Amino acid sequence: MTGEPDTRRPRPPAPISDYGLLGDTRTAALVASDGGIDWLCVPRFDGEPLFGRLVGGPDAGMFRVGPAGPTTVVERRYRRHTATLETTWAVGSGRLTLTEGMVAEVSGRLLPTTLVVRRLSAEEAAVDAVVEFDPRLGVRHRRPRVHHRRRTLCEWGSLAVSLDSAPELAIEPGRPTLITVRPGSPVTLVLAVAHREPLIHVEPAAAWDLLIEDEDRWRAWTAEIDESLPFREHVVRSLLTLRLLTYSPSGSPVAAPTTSLPEDPGGVRNWDYRYVWPRDASIAVSAFLSVGKPDEAHGFLAWLLHASRLQRPRLPALFTLHGRHVPAERDLRGWPGYLDSVPVRVGNGAARQHQLDGYGWVIDAAWAFAQAGQRLYTETWRAVRGFADVVARRWQEPDAGIWEVRAPAQHVHSKLMGWLALDRALRIADTHPLSDRQRRRWQKARDAIAAEVRTRGFDPTMASYVRSYGSQDLDAALLVLPLLDMENVESPRVRGTIDAIRDRLSAGGPLLYRYPPGRDGFPGTEGAFLPCSFWLVQALARAGRRLEAVELFQTMLDHASPIGLYAEELDPATGAHLGNYPQTLTHAALIQAALAIRDAPAIDPGSA
Repeated sequence: MTGEPDTRRPRPPAPISDYGLLGDTRTAALVASDGGIDWLCVPRFDGEPLFGRLVGGPDAGMFRVGPAGPTTVVERRYRRHTATLETTWAVGSGRLTLTEGMVAEVSGRLLPTTLVVRRLSAEEAAVDAVVEFDPRLGVRHRRPRVHHRRRTLCEWGSLAVSLDSAPELAIEPGRPTLITVRPGSPVTLVLAVAHREPLIHVEPAAAWDLLIEDEDRWRAWTAEIDESLPFREHVVRSLLTLRLLTYSPSGSPVAAPTTSLPEDPGGVRNWDYRYVWPRDASIAVSAFLSVGKPDEAHGFLAWLLHASRLQRPRLPALFTLHGRHVPAERDLRGWPGYLDSVPVRVGNGAARQHQLDGYGWVIDAAWAFAQAGQRLYTETWRAVRGFADVVARRWQEPDAGIWEVRAPAQHVHSKLMGWLALDRALRIADTHPLSDRQRRRWQKARDAIAAEVRTRGFDPTMASYVRSYGSQDLDAALLVLPLLDMENVESPRVRGTIDAIRDRLSAGGPLLYRYPPGRDGFPGTEGAFLPCSFWLVQALARAGRRLEAVELFQTMLDHASPIGLYAEELDPATGAHLGNYPQTLTHAALIQAALAIRDAPAIDPGSA
């Protein structure tokens, strides 16, 4: 049944959109359509890569299970309303299917922190397949100390990994193993990971049963989502993706499970997104609340309260999964990057920036929580009051803005979000205690922001709000305007801003640039920013232009990966996904766009 080929087939990098996501709400794996896991960090999203080939090249390790020879992918899909991925190949006269997933934490069961289950099954004829298991830990691609005790054991000090199989296979790390898969006799492989704890072994048959149970839990979770939602299947897949990217011990969602997937292939726009941006997480909170998932929203707010306690009332732009300071940004020497895009980075320099907009997103999420009938805990309301005080005191300062430019400016979007922070804090105060002095201070600052933005942030010659005071550049983040209630949604200023952004920041079809390309101080270019297109859908729906919103949303669905995932950006010329993947912000924006369509008037008044 087993053997070893003479040479290893070279594997060119797969397109970003080719990758599927496996997750267990602690970490995540990216698996290509040839069955190769090219990215998996342990024991958490922001841990060291165990398989890092995606940006580290062949020396960084991978775990491939799939056909031994040239094939055609017949079908690739998630099992409906689950996190289990199926890939089927046509191989000669047979068909080979890889069914795989990670088992989320199960209460009351003694299981490994990370458990990856992969099963190969054949139909119609026997199929030759290969197992390539080559774990290399960390920045230096360290090889493990290997033991064979019926299963393959790999150790790196405090980290241990086991690979078990049924039928039993003689798998040697770093050396491919040929197998033959026969109809009716599947091959199951189980990868278990332990970090600073005993390594728990799970027999392959039991691991498969756990994966089936995991599917049942996901189906029960998705069954609670409103059946009448427009585009429900796409919304459900995005909600599942957000949940898989949420670190369950703390309730905090990562921006993406990857680092340094390029916005500009071959360029330097490569960033580490394996951290928690309160902005992105707050948008996800609102999405979960809107579909009747208050537990996820509550979990994030509780985490934010804990995470911000040492720096409060300042709100950092991002945190680690445990609410600590994000490591300083550094480049990894010798890592070739995805499609030669270097440097590969860990850490993120944006952590030290002042970003006024973050306060608006967070306080708006707290307001949404209160609107949903949930009363804020005393400590949570105290934190919100502190955030609002910061906005009232610092709103006149330049900041890095939502796009985290390295040269601070008077960003109009930041001012709008500062207005939102104070407005929503005042609304919460209608049902929560607040001193008259604080109320007056917030009201004065809120009204001052509105007056200044209307005067300095609007260009009458363009009939639109602009990116920053004194500039004629546009900013797609201003599509938030119809959602705030600072301006009447039917006003010429709101309509003019929407239309100007749609026209002047167009990247073709439904795609938008976030601002004029090249206007951020970094070399190179970037693609269309996918969340902006969904923000445009949301703005159109909120402004009463539902038919336009629906048409745009449907077109955006065509830009998803083959299994319904989205990166951060898209190359308008080729349709290639760019940037870290899958992206929390894009999927949260998709959900909010669908909800805006649901809540929009059925008839578009004056949209012609």
